[in-house]
Amino acid sequence: MIKEKIKKIKHRINEAAKSCGRNPESVHLVAASKTVSADGVKSAITAGLHIFGENYIQEAIDKIQSIADDSVSWHFIGHLQSNKAKYAVRYFDLIHSVDSIKLAKEINKQAKKINKNQKILVQVNISMESTKSGVTVENAISLIREISRLENLSVKGLMTMPPYFNSPEKVRPYFKGLVQLKDKIISQNIPNVEMNELSMGMTGDFEAAVCEGSTLVRIGTAIFGERA
Repeated sequence: MIKEKIKKIKHRINEAAKSCGRNPESVHLVAASKTVSADGVKSAITAGLHIFGENYIQEAIDKIQSIADDSVSWHFIGHLQSNKAKYAVRYFDLIHSVDSIKLAKEINKQAKKINKNQKILVQVNISMESTKSGVTVENAISLIREISRLENLSVKGLMTMPPYFNSPEKVRPYFKGLVQLKDKIISQNIPNVEMNELSMGMTGDFEAAVCEGSTLVRIGTAIFGERA
């Protein structure tokens, strides 16, 4: 069952990429696995997935330790509190949700302790919704400049969560906005900053996100079903 769902999602990603002239291999599927059991994740690994996104630190640690598979890349995609940074650094290859200099400094401090260069994305609140985390578009470049001076962090791109709409087409302007911000950041030539990754698009709108330039689509429901 899960194998068929993954096959369908991958096919849709490939078709979306080809429809707008992109190489399908430039888009990576991040299986959003919060509340999914270790056995559920193992089934997805067997079905060919190798990147998993987790939202909660303790749940993730239990899963990662239980699965203990070095071929899997773990991404932290939820809101990260500074006091959990040491665990995020220890267990995750990429942190999608850095949105303040306070959090960045704490991640940098913890990464330095274990001699790690931590890859991060800067989360942007593109829709200006009070219920969502993320730096504003206006403050994103100054935040990235500050982060770029931290020796144990590498900025790899941006992440956003647009508003929810029944129509994916209504989400496109928000994805376009993140792409425009990415281009503006590239033009600044900030040292130690790359804009190779755009983490945007979920189950309801990932095809629109792919067409607008997403490189990481975070899909949970379409793979694992509705959350318990």
